[in-house]
Amino acid sequence: MKIALTYNLKKELPKTEGLPPDFYAECDDIETIENVRDALCARHGDVLMIEADEDAFEKLRKARPDMVFNMAEGIWGESRESQLPAIMDMLRIPYTGSSPLTLGLCLNKGRAKQVLAWHGIATPRFVVTDVYTADIAESLSFPMIVKPLFEGSSKGVKNDSIVHDEEALRDRIERVRGEYSQSALIEEFLPGREFTVALLGNGKDLRTLPIVEINYSSLPEGINPIYSYEAKWVLDTPSAPLDIFSCPAKVDAPLKKAVDELSLAAYRALDVKDWCRIDIRLDSNGRPGVIELNPLPGILMDPNCNSCFPKAARSAGMTFTELVNSVVDAARKRYRL
Repeated sequence: MKIALTYNLKKELPKTEGLPPDFYAECDDIETIENVRDALCARHGDVLMIEADEDAFEKLRKARPDMVFNMAEGIWGESRESQLPAIMDMLRIPYTGSSPLTLGLCLNKGRAKQVLAWHGIATPRFVVTDVYTADIAESLSFPMIVKPLFEGSSKGVKNDSIVHDEEALRDRIERVRGEYSQSALIEEFLPGREFTVALLGNGKDLRTLPIVEINYSSLPEGINPIYSYEAKWVLDTPSAPLDIFSCPAKVDAPLKKAVDELSLAAYRALDVKDWCRIDIRLDSNGRPGVIELNPLPGILMDPNCNSCFPKAARSAGMTFTELVNSVVDAARKRYRL
């Protein structure tokens, strides 16, 4: 089977006015891209490498691979994660992962939460806004957390993104608008334990991997209990990793059942395909709620890098090569190849 890998390489920040310093945080470094390539090569031989830039369409049109392992995040626009899948749909080239619609919905955190709420799936109460208005504090209860609407990889989620009063709320909304030129998502902050759940497969083959818990007690004093940009990219490094994840999480049987079932319901509600990582947090009464879905999950191979999906896979007894190719297998079965 002729297989290709589509990706976005993390680059130096261009000298363009107005781009935030974390602009390329969602893209992958060359080591991760090469690790995925090598995992694909182990099963399929040579892999065609296609960077998701303006030349990608013509490369895909000429090469016509039998399958594409898609890890392209896109660079520009609110639907950037949908761009390569839309091209491949047009060219009738099978690819791993979700459809353009699902990727667009999940990147727009507000729309994803609307779908979840319509299906009766627990998610924190929220407001999407461009500007501060006094009725936000009337609709939601403090503390709240303020995030950019269309970002992943903790972009725009800073240590001070949790707010406890209207003055801080106004300031964080203005900061999101100023730095990211997009609306802010404001959620009621859930104060309980936080988990992330890796899922693989489709239909009756869909399964959850061992639950990962984020242990905020490992963060330095004064750092808020959220997986912020500082916690993910500044305080936690391969050379000095934080002891922030435990997998499998130490949860009792009822809580494990509740978290797994909530994750499966969210996966199906957004029509996710092949794989996804879903972030879940408990409210003050210990009830789980979906924070967000990540249908293009990060997969850093190095165990010293705190990458949740590979950590869950290792806990399930899978090698990195088996993880990558299990995603391909799920897509092949879905396309009936």
